[in-house]
Amino acid sequence: MKTIVVVSGDTVLTTIIVKNLEHLYNVIAFSGITSALDYIYNSIPDLVIVKIDLNDTTVIDILNNMKEDPIFSQLPVMAIFPANAAIPGWNSFFIEDYIGMPDLEREMLPRVELCIVRSERSVEINPLTRLPGNISINKQIQGRLDAGEAFAFAYLDIDQFKPFNDKYGFSRGDEALRVAGRLILNIVKNKQPQNSFAGHIGGDDFIYIMHADLIEEASAEIIDSFKRIIQTFYDPEDRDKGFIQSVDRQGNLKAFPFMTISIGIANNKLGYFSHYGEITEIASKMKAHAKRFKDSCFKTDKRYKPG
Repeated sequence: MKTIVVVSGDTVLTTIIVKNLEHLYNVIAFSGITSALDYIYNSIPDLVIVKIDLNDTTVIDILNNMKEDPIFSQLPVMAIFPANAAIPGWNSFFIEDYIGMPDLEREMLPRVELCIVRSERSVEINPLTRLPGNISINKQIQGRLDAGEAFAFAYLDIDQFKPFNDKYGFSRGDEALRVAGRLILNIVKNKQPQNSFAGHIGGDDFIYIMHADLIEEASAEIIDSFKRIIQTFYDPEDRDKGFIQSVDRQGNLKAFPFMTISIGIANNKLGYFSHYGEITEIASKMKAHAKRFKDSCFKTDKRYKPG
């Protein structure tokens, strides 16, 4: 059950909020923001609801300071304002939503649900590529396994990304990842508009899920397109040389080839897997196998064949 922290010195208001939410959420009430902070910092609830008096800058400052901490920046905060409150501007409040006192009972529950769902969605999206992240990826895989669906799972890794990032800087590295993410998504969706999925694990690791009969064709197209596009990310003099000079993990200057991609593919055609970790492990091993080859390639697990 998700936990909501309510901060209000108004006992009537607190009673109304608890009454509207306690059948769906674990609601913990505090009379002031200072007394609530210890719980928030240690337990990190799913939502904080705070009654805000616009003349009390202490509460606003504490909330803003908390939201400036990267750990709590994704923690949604909903404010409750008095009727006809003159809000000076949203740039001074680090909150996600608000309710006016007159609308409290009518709008409390749907606004709380929307605030939590919106927060979960934003956490789930990789901020760089806007592709779904790890939690969504695991849910996608497990949902298909639980439904007995036949599908193939591809784990894609960009090789030689770190030397590129070190030489040209993180801005160009981020742009290369954004383009790779867009490329993967477009090709996967063009090949299979319905029931396909692309996600970004993080860094230079991506995944996609498709019908087993389509995934190798899509992988070949991703490799071909990436090979052509990635050349444009290198400076002309490096393109002429066919390699870059950058430092390795030991700090030594070395020559590195251009970025390539390695893809490991596993499929659930015969329903061998029951947990998402099983199929991702096989795909990861196949990706490690693909990385042993010099150029971009995909390797598919062929061990499970109909007997």
